Amino acid sequence: MRLKKMNYLFKIMLSVVGFFILLTVMLSLPLRWFNPPITAFVFNDEKAESLNLRDKWSAYKDVSPEIFLAIMAAEDQKFPEHFGFDFGSLRKAITEKRSKPRGASTITQQLVKNLYLWPGRSIFRKGVEAWLTLWIEAFVSKERILELYVNVVEFGPGIYGVGEATNRFYGIGPKRINRFQAAMLAAVLPSPKRYSVAKPSGYVFERSADIRRSMQALGGVGFLKELKK
Repeated sequence: MRLKKMNYLFKIMLSVVGFFILLTVMLSLPLRWFNPPITAFVFNDEKAESLNLRDKWSAYKDVSPEIFLAIMAAEDQKFPEHFGFDFGSLRKAITEKRSKPRGASTITQQLVKNLYLWPGRSIFRKGVEAWLTLWIEAFVSKERILELYVNVVEFGPGIYGVGEATNRFYGIGPKRINRFQAAMLAAVLPSPKRYSVAKPSGYVFERSADIRRSMQALGGVGFLKELKK
């Protein structure tokens, strides 16, 4: 009798694990080809002007390389070489004594958070984020991850996606953005509801200047070639 119960529990456990893995694949693998119509952040934002991201989607080739470079320079300079996690930055975030905690999330982690999760720092949320990050890195190319990220991230209150942002702030499409404009867009990403591209504070100007210096140090847009390695 006990053996039958153990077998029954084992089958249930396998079924749960199998369902969880299947759900994970369904949330990550289609991103290789399909643009998500909405994200968790957009759905929960009352200021979002449009819930359908596909209506204003910008393909990788239709976005200025300066934008991708600026975002990597600002948020994740090791993006081409890591597999979803920057353990060096994470170690610094844990050990350094700072009044304001250092950000250690990679672009892929932030993509997962925007797509499927919610703001917060709970262990459970970070665990789900880490799990999905691994699968997206396994299934989706680096260029595609960047494309997804710039199309779902918030650049201002209710302003989601690089196409809407460049049109709103500069009156042009994302393909025509120059280095200064790209750095300004990247400068507000830590807190787009607090910092503004339209009315930049001294901090935003200073941060954008730091980003431009980092872009130059990385080698300019030629750094994007690292994504193909």
